[in-house]
Amino acid sequence: MNYSANQLAFLALVFVVVSGIPLLVFLLLRRSAAQQRLEQLSAGPALAGVGAGGAHTGWIESIARAAAPLARLSVPEEGWEESELRRRFIQAGLRGPGAPVIFFAVKTLFAFGLPVVMYIVRVVSGSDMPLDDFMVLVGLLSGIGFFLPNLVLNRLRASRQQELFESFPDALDLLTICVEAGLSLEAALNRVAAEIALKSRQLADELQLVCLEFRAGAGKERALRNLSLRTGVEDIDTLVAMLVQSEKFGTSVGESLRIHSEMLRVKRQQRAEERAAKVAVKLIFPLVLCIFPAILIVVGGPAMIRIIKVLPTLVNGG
Repeated sequence: MNYSANQLAFLALVFVVVSGIPLLVFLLLRRSAAQQRLEQLSAGPALAGVGAGGAHTGWIESIARAAAPLARLSVPEEGWEESELRRRFIQAGLRGPGAPVIFFAVKTLFAFGLPVVMYIVRVVSGSDMPLDDFMVLVGLLSGIGFFLPNLVLNRLRASRQQELFESFPDALDLLTICVEAGLSLEAALNRVAAEIALKSRQLADELQLVCLEFRAGAGKERALRNLSLRTGVEDIDTLVAMLVQSEKFGTSVGESLRIHSEMLRVKRQQRAEERAAKVAVKLIFPLVLCIFPAILIVVGGPAMIRIIKVLPTLVNGG
């Protein structure tokens, strides 16, 4: 097979891109064994025995440093600390300093990279697409590439909130038992964080952060409000409001927790009944579009075939 000069040049460019970019990234992000050991020693003995987790964090930091020039093109210049986007990062569990850098770098790369790839494909394939239609397609790809990381972030946030929501009732029952047994709120939260870690590491981390804020001297109201902001779960927000009101008015925390636990059980039961009531409506579409045509073919198919065979005989005979 004979290749033209343009095709050979394109194949060479593809080879350089496919083989050169991964090699370049590996050389930029490679960390020697001595560097890893020095980082572990400088981080203290607590991280000396960290295995894959420490290496994973080091790779993320290296990627963040390499992606910093791209991130500067789309990162907001001011108002980041109080922005809604930063709150979504926290609620998604992405609290490392490198997470926003990688996020904005990916936004920039997708927004400009997808149109460039589309243009290369158009030139190589020799497409005769009109320029106006091509510009509309380029703009559409650029918009999709710019907003795609937001969709991924929202998905991570929703997944984490769902895990917190499913594990929260068990943690609330444990908290009620601990408080009624005579433990203080701080000691009860610390105990619940240690026990609930077997089921949900995310919820245990959040409760441990509350305990750390207590020890750092933050007030109960501030620490609990921060818990509500970090999670964004409605049930946790309701619990925080109840505990704050109980602290202000001096009511029994154990009794308040028991009442809130009963309300949460009723709410979960009502939510389950609501989902069960929606099943009948949701089954209409698969029944009509999938099951009913199959039943119609099985039941009426033989009769239709019989009619098709007999009908010409009756017409000719008449």
